[in-house]
Amino acid sequence: MRHDIDHRPDVLLAMGPGVAERLLTDRHRDRLTTLARTDPWLIAHDLATPTPPVAAALATADVLLTCWGAPPLSAEVLTAAPRLRAVVHAAGSVRHHITDACWERGLAVSSAAAANALPVAEYTLAAILFAGKRVRESAHRYGELRAPHDWLGELAGAGNYRRTVGIVGASRIGRRVIGLLRPFDIHVLLHDPYVTEAEAEALGVVCVGLDELCGGSDIVSIHAPELPATRRMIDARRLSLMPDGATLINTSRGSLVDGEALLAELVSGRLRAVLDVTEPDVPPADSPLYTLPQVLLTPHIAGSLGNELHRLADLALDELERFATGRPFAEPVSAEARDRSA
Repeated sequence: MRHDIDHRPDVLLAMGPGVAERLLTDRHRDRLTTLARTDPWLIAHDLATPTPPVAAALATADVLLTCWGAPPLSAEVLTAAPRLRAVVHAAGSVRHHITDACWERGLAVSSAAAANALPVAEYTLAAILFAGKRVRESAHRYGELRAPHDWLGELAGAGNYRRTVGIVGASRIGRRVIGLLRPFDIHVLLHDPYVTEAEAEALGVVCVGLDELCGGSDIVSIHAPELPATRRMIDARRLSLMPDGATLINTSRGSLVDGEALLAELVSGRLRAVLDVTEPDVPPADSPLYTLPQVLLTPHIAGSLGNELHRLADLALDELERFATGRPFAEPVSAEARDRSA
Protein backbone atom coordinates (compact mmCIF):
# COMPACT_ATOMS: atom_id res chain seq x y z
CA MET A 1 0.00 0.00 0.00
CA ARG A 2 1.31 3.45 -0.89
CA HIS A 3 1.71 5.99 1.89
CA ASP A 4 3.30 8.83 -0.11
CA ILE A 5 0.15 10.44 -1.52
CA ASP A 6 0.43 14.22 -1.33
CA HIS A 7 -2.84 15.59 0.07
CA ARG A 8 -1.75 19.22 0.02
CA PRO A 9 -4.03 21.54 -1.97
CA ASP A 10 -2.88 23.06 -5.24
CA VAL A 11 -2.58 26.84 -4.86
CA LEU A 12 -2.22 29.57 -7.48
CA LEU A 13 -1.26 33.13 -6.54
CA ALA A 14 -3.33 35.85 -8.25
CA MET A 15 -2.69 39.55 -7.61
CA GLY A 16 -1.44 42.75 -9.18
CA PRO A 17 2.08 43.27 -10.54
CA GLY A 18 4.66 43.82 -7.81
CA VAL A 19 2.30 42.92 -4.95
CA ALA A 20 3.61 39.42 -4.22
CA GLU A 21 7.17 40.70 -3.94
CA ARG A 22 6.08 43.08 -1.14
CA LEU A 23 3.62 40.69 0.50
CA LEU A 24 5.75 37.54 0.78
CA THR A 25 9.16 37.13 2.38
CA ASP A 26 11.30 34.03 1.97
CA ARG A 27 9.80 32.80 5.25
CA HIS A 28 6.31 33.09 3.80
CA ARG A 29 7.29 31.29 0.60
CA ASP A 30 8.84 28.46 2.59
CA ARG A 31 5.68 28.07 4.64
CA LEU A 32 3.50 28.30 1.53
CA THR A 33 5.34 25.49 -0.23
CA THR A 34 5.10 23.39 2.94
CA LEU A 35 1.32 23.86 3.12
CA ALA A 36 0.52 23.54 -0.59
CA ARG A 37 1.65 22.36 -3.99
CA THR A 38 2.48 25.64 -5.67
CA ASP A 39 5.06 27.70 -7.50
CA PRO A 40 5.40 30.76 -5.22
CA TRP A 41 7.03 32.70 -8.06
CA LEU A 42 4.21 32.12 -10.56
CA ILE A 43 1.82 35.06 -10.17
CA ALA A 44 -1.39 35.35 -12.19
CA HIS A 45 -2.05 38.98 -13.10
CA ASP A 46 -4.66 38.07 -15.72
CA LEU A 47 -6.99 35.08 -15.54
CA ALA A 48 -9.21 35.98 -18.50
CA THR A 49 -6.37 35.52 -21.03
CA PRO A 50 -3.78 33.64 -18.97
CA THR A 51 -0.32 32.60 -20.08
CA PRO A 52 0.13 28.84 -20.62
CA PRO A 53 1.80 28.30 -17.20
CA VAL A 54 -0.98 30.24 -15.43
CA ALA A 55 -3.68 28.40 -17.41
CA ALA A 56 -2.20 25.05 -16.41
CA ALA A 57 -1.99 26.05 -12.76
CA LEU A 58 -5.55 27.42 -12.83
CA ALA A 59 -6.88 24.15 -14.23
CA THR A 60 -5.64 22.22 -11.19
CA ALA A 61 -5.96 24.89 -8.47
CA ASP A 62 -7.93 24.05 -5.33
CA VAL A 63 -7.28 27.49 -3.83
CA LEU A 64 -6.47 30.95 -5.14
CA LEU A 65 -4.28 33.10 -2.89
CA THR A 66 -5.19 36.66 -3.83
CA CYS A 67 -4.27 40.19 -2.81
CA TRP A 68 -4.57 43.74 -4.15
CA GLY A 69 -5.08 43.87 -7.91
CA ALA A 70 -6.47 40.34 -8.13
CA PRO A 71 -8.24 39.77 -11.46
CA PRO A 72 -12.04 39.26 -11.34
CA LEU A 73 -13.18 35.68 -10.98
CA SER A 74 -15.81 35.66 -13.70
CA ALA A 75 -17.92 32.68 -14.70
CA GLU A 76 -15.52 32.08 -17.60
CA VAL A 77 -12.53 32.07 -15.26
CA LEU A 78 -14.28 29.61 -12.94
CA THR A 79 -15.03 27.33 -15.87
CA ALA A 80 -11.28 27.18 -16.49
CA ALA A 81 -10.78 26.28 -12.79
CA PRO A 82 -12.95 23.17 -12.31
CA ARG A 83 -11.26 22.12 -9.06
CA LEU A 84 -11.34 25.52 -7.37
CA ARG A 85 -12.92 25.34 -3.92
CA ALA A 86 -11.67 28.40 -2.04
CA VAL A 87 -10.18 31.89 -2.28
CA VAL A 88 -7.89 33.21 0.46
CA HIS A 89 -7.53 36.98 0.14
CA ALA A 90 -4.45 38.49 1.79
CA ALA A 91 -6.05 41.93 2.01
CA GLY A 92 -9.35 43.54 3.02
CA SER A 93 -12.27 43.95 0.66
CA VAL A 94 -13.11 41.12 -1.77
CA ARG A 95 -15.73 43.11 -3.67
CA HIS A 96 -13.46 43.79 -6.65
CA HIS A 97 -12.68 40.17 -7.57
CA ILE A 98 -15.24 37.89 -5.90
CA THR A 99 -18.19 37.87 -8.30
CA ASP A 100 -21.72 36.48 -8.03
CA ALA A 101 -20.44 33.46 -9.94
CA CYS A 102 -18.15 32.65 -7.00
CA TRP A 103 -21.06 32.54 -4.56
CA GLU A 104 -23.15 30.51 -7.03
CA ARG A 105 -20.26 28.05 -7.27
CA GLY A 106 -20.21 27.77 -3.46
CA LEU A 107 -16.59 28.83 -3.06
CA ALA A 108 -15.32 29.33 0.48
CA VAL A 109 -13.85 32.84 0.79
CA SER A 110 -11.55 34.23 3.45
CA SER A 111 -10.22 37.76 3.92
CA ALA A 112 -7.41 39.36 5.92
CA ALA A 113 -9.64 42.36 6.65
CA ALA A 114 -9.10 41.86 10.39
CA ALA A 115 -5.34 42.21 9.96
CA ASN A 116 -5.70 45.24 7.68
CA ALA A 117 -8.04 46.94 10.16
CA LEU A 118 -5.35 47.32 12.79
CA PRO A 119 -3.00 49.81 11.02
CA VAL A 120 -5.99 51.90 9.92
CA ALA A 121 -7.24 52.01 13.50
CA GLU A 122 -3.76 52.92 14.73
CA TYR A 123 -3.54 55.73 12.17
CA THR A 124 -6.97 56.96 13.26
CA LEU A 125 -6.04 56.95 16.93
CA ALA A 126 -2.93 58.99 16.16
CA ALA A 127 -5.00 61.36 14.01
CA ILE A 128 -7.56 61.85 16.81
CA LEU A 129 -4.91 62.60 19.43
CA PHE A 130 -2.93 64.87 17.12
CA ALA A 131 -6.11 66.68 16.08
CA GLY A 132 -6.98 67.36 19.71
CA LYS A 133 -3.52 68.81 20.30
CA ARG A 134 -3.67 70.75 17.00
CA VAL A 135 -0.31 69.32 16.03
CA ARG A 136 -0.53 70.04 12.30
CA GLU A 137 -1.46 73.69 12.79
CA SER A 138 1.11 74.22 15.54
CA ALA A 139 3.90 72.74 13.41
CA HIS A 140 2.90 74.97 10.49
CA ARG A 141 2.75 78.06 12.68
CA TYR A 142 6.05 77.22 14.39
CA GLY A 143 7.68 76.97 10.97
CA GLU A 144 6.40 80.46 10.15
CA LEU A 145 7.38 82.11 13.46
CA ARG A 146 10.68 80.38 14.23
CA ALA A 147 10.77 82.23 17.55
CA PRO A 148 9.46 82.03 21.13
CA HIS A 149 5.69 82.37 21.33
CA ASP A 150 2.79 82.13 23.78
CA TRP A 151 1.75 78.63 22.79
CA LEU A 152 -0.30 78.05 25.94
CA GLY A 153 -2.32 81.15 25.12
CA GLU A 154 -2.73 80.36 21.43
CA LEU A 155 -3.68 76.73 22.13
CA ALA A 156 -5.88 77.40 25.14
CA GLY A 157 -8.79 75.62 23.45
CA ALA A 158 -6.76 72.54 22.48
CA GLY A 159 -6.34 69.23 24.30
CA ASN A 160 -7.83 65.75 24.49
CA TYR A 161 -9.36 65.79 27.97
CA ARG A 162 -13.06 64.86 27.84
CA ARG A 163 -13.36 65.47 24.14
CA THR A 164 -16.23 63.88 22.21
CA VAL A 165 -15.32 61.69 19.26
CA GLY A 166 -17.99 60.55 16.82
CA ILE A 167 -17.41 57.22 15.05
CA VAL A 168 -19.40 56.76 11.84
CA GLY A 169 -19.69 53.01 11.23
CA ALA A 170 -19.06 50.11 13.61
CA SER A 171 -17.00 48.28 10.99
CA ARG A 172 -13.96 46.19 11.93
CA ILE A 173 -11.94 49.39 11.85
CA GLY A 174 -14.55 51.45 13.69
CA ARG A 175 -14.69 48.88 16.48
CA ARG A 176 -10.89 48.77 16.65
CA VAL A 177 -10.78 52.55 17.01
CA ILE A 178 -13.37 52.41 19.78
CA GLY A 179 -11.23 49.83 21.58
CA LEU A 180 -8.06 51.91 21.21
CA LEU A 181 -9.84 54.97 22.62
CA ARG A 182 -10.85 53.23 25.87
CA PRO A 183 -7.75 54.22 27.91
CA PHE A 184 -8.34 57.92 27.20
CA ASP A 185 -10.66 60.46 28.83
CA ILE A 186 -12.74 60.65 25.66
CA HIS A 187 -16.51 60.33 25.21
CA VAL A 188 -17.44 58.26 22.15
CA LEU A 189 -20.61 58.56 20.08
CA LEU A 190 -21.44 55.99 17.41
CA HIS A 191 -23.69 56.04 14.38
CA ASP A 192 -24.41 52.67 12.78
CA PRO A 193 -27.93 51.54 11.81
CA TYR A 194 -27.02 47.88 12.39
CA VAL A 195 -25.81 48.26 15.99
CA THR A 196 -28.31 47.54 18.79
CA GLU A 197 -28.42 49.35 22.12
CA ALA A 198 -27.05 46.23 23.82
CA GLU A 199 -24.10 46.10 21.41
CA ALA A 200 -23.45 49.81 21.92
CA GLU A 201 -23.43 49.32 25.67
CA ALA A 202 -20.97 46.45 25.31
CA LEU A 203 -18.74 48.67 23.17
CA GLY A 204 -18.94 51.46 25.75
CA VAL A 205 -20.40 54.02 23.34
CA VAL A 206 -23.62 55.95 22.90
CA CYS A 207 -25.55 55.27 19.69
CA VAL A 208 -27.03 58.39 18.08
CA GLY A 209 -28.32 59.57 14.73
CA LEU A 210 -25.82 60.90 12.23
CA ASP A 211 -27.05 64.49 12.58
CA GLU A 212 -26.68 64.33 16.36
CA LEU A 213 -23.22 62.81 16.02
CA CYS A 214 -22.04 65.55 13.66
CA GLY A 215 -23.52 68.27 15.86
CA GLY A 216 -22.13 66.92 19.12
CA SER A 217 -18.61 65.77 18.24
CA ASP A 218 -15.30 67.60 18.44
CA ILE A 219 -13.89 65.00 16.05
CA VAL A 220 -15.83 62.93 13.51
CA SER A 221 -14.10 59.83 12.14
CA ILE A 222 -15.58 57.94 9.18
CA HIS A 223 -15.45 54.12 9.06
CA ALA A 224 -18.52 53.24 6.99
CA PRO A 225 -18.37 51.14 3.80
CA GLU A 226 -18.61 52.59 0.29
CA LEU A 227 -22.15 51.76 -0.82
CA PRO A 228 -24.77 53.63 -2.86
CA ALA A 229 -26.54 54.52 0.39
CA THR A 230 -23.39 55.99 1.97
CA ARG A 231 -22.25 58.14 -0.93
CA ARG A 232 -21.80 61.71 0.33
CA MET A 233 -23.42 60.81 3.62
CA ILE A 234 -21.34 63.63 5.11
CA ASP A 235 -22.87 66.36 2.97
CA ALA A 236 -22.94 70.14 3.20
CA ARG A 237 -25.78 70.15 5.71
CA ARG A 238 -24.09 67.69 8.06
CA LEU A 239 -20.77 69.50 7.75
CA SER A 240 -22.59 72.68 8.77
CA LEU A 241 -23.80 70.90 11.92
CA MET A 242 -20.24 70.29 13.10
CA PRO A 243 -19.07 72.76 15.76
CA ASP A 244 -16.61 75.51 14.83
CA GLY A 245 -13.09 74.12 15.02
CA ALA A 246 -14.19 70.47 14.78
CA THR A 247 -12.09 67.96 12.85
CA LEU A 248 -13.25 65.49 10.18
CA ILE A 249 -11.12 62.35 9.77
CA ASN A 250 -11.65 60.15 6.72
CA THR A 251 -9.77 56.87 6.31
CA SER A 252 -12.66 55.08 4.56
CA ARG A 253 -13.48 56.30 1.04
CA GLY A 254 -13.47 59.79 -0.42
CA SER A 255 -16.95 59.31 -1.89
CA LEU A 256 -18.54 59.29 1.58
CA VAL A 257 -17.92 63.05 1.88
CA ASP A 258 -19.12 65.93 -0.28
CA GLY A 259 -15.65 67.09 -1.23
CA GLU A 260 -16.64 70.52 -2.50
CA ALA A 261 -18.66 71.28 0.61
CA LEU A 262 -15.81 70.12 2.84
CA LEU A 263 -13.27 72.19 0.92
CA ALA A 264 -15.41 75.30 1.40
CA GLU A 265 -15.51 74.69 5.16
CA LEU A 266 -11.77 74.12 5.27
CA VAL A 267 -10.86 77.17 3.18
CA SER A 268 -13.03 79.32 5.45
CA GLY A 269 -11.05 78.01 8.42
CA ARG A 270 -14.16 76.84 10.27
CA LEU A 271 -13.31 73.12 10.20
CA ARG A 272 -10.16 71.02 10.32
CA ALA A 273 -9.51 67.70 8.58
CA VAL A 274 -7.29 64.64 8.44
CA LEU A 275 -7.81 63.04 5.04
CA ASP A 276 -6.18 59.79 3.95
CA VAL A 277 -8.73 59.37 1.14
CA THR A 278 -10.32 61.87 -1.22
CA GLU A 279 -12.43 61.94 -4.38
CA PRO A 280 -10.66 61.88 -6.78
CA ASP A 281 -7.99 59.68 -5.19
CA VAL A 282 -5.35 62.31 -5.94
CA PRO A 283 -6.61 65.90 -5.63
CA PRO A 284 -5.73 68.32 -8.45
CA ALA A 285 -2.23 69.80 -8.17
CA ASP A 286 -3.66 73.23 -7.32
CA SER A 287 -5.97 71.95 -4.57
CA PRO A 288 -5.78 73.93 -1.30
CA LEU A 289 -5.85 70.59 0.55
CA TYR A 290 -2.09 70.32 0.05
CA THR A 291 -1.30 73.59 1.79
CA LEU A 292 -4.05 74.48 4.26
CA PRO A 293 -2.44 74.61 7.71
CA GLN A 294 -5.39 72.90 9.45
CA VAL A 295 -5.48 69.99 6.98
CA LEU A 296 -3.35 66.86 7.15
CA LEU A 297 -3.53 65.15 3.74
CA THR A 298 -1.89 61.75 3.29
CA PRO A 299 -1.76 59.51 0.17
CA HIS A 300 -3.95 56.57 1.31
CA ILE A 301 -1.33 55.15 3.68
CA ALA A 302 -3.52 54.34 6.69
CA GLY A 303 -3.88 50.70 5.63
CA SER A 304 -1.14 48.11 5.58
CA LEU A 305 2.14 49.14 4.01
CA GLY A 306 5.79 48.23 4.38
CA ASN A 307 6.31 45.45 6.91
CA GLU A 308 2.61 45.58 7.85
CA LEU A 309 1.93 43.59 4.66
CA HIS A 310 3.62 40.64 6.35
CA ARG A 311 0.80 40.59 8.91
CA LEU A 312 -1.62 40.09 6.01
CA ALA A 313 0.50 37.25 4.65
CA ASP A 314 0.68 35.58 8.06
CA LEU A 315 -3.11 35.64 8.44
CA ALA A 316 -3.65 34.38 4.88
CA LEU A 317 -1.27 31.46 5.40
CA ASP A 318 -2.97 30.64 8.71
CA GLU A 319 -6.22 30.42 6.76
CA LEU A 320 -4.60 28.27 4.07
CA GLU A 321 -3.35 25.91 6.78
CA ARG A 322 -6.88 25.64 8.17
CA PHE A 323 -8.18 24.76 4.70
CA ALA A 324 -5.41 22.24 4.10
CA THR A 325 -6.20 20.46 7.37
CA GLY A 326 -9.96 20.36 6.79
CA ARG A 327 -10.93 23.12 9.23
CA PRO A 328 -13.22 26.07 8.49
CA PHE A 329 -11.78 29.51 7.92
CA ALA A 330 -11.33 31.72 10.99
CA GLU A 331 -12.07 34.83 8.88
CA PRO A 332 -14.77 33.78 6.40
CA VAL A 333 -16.59 36.18 4.09
CA SER A 334 -20.21 35.63 3.10
CA ALA A 335 -22.15 37.18 0.22
CA GLU A 336 -24.26 39.10 2.73
CA ALA A 337 -21.24 40.47 4.56
CA ARG A 338 -19.63 41.45 1.26
CA ASP A 339 -22.64 43.62 0.41
CA ARG A 340 -22.21 45.54 3.68
CA SER A 341 -18.43 45.89 3.64
CA ALA A 342 -16.05 48.42 2.14
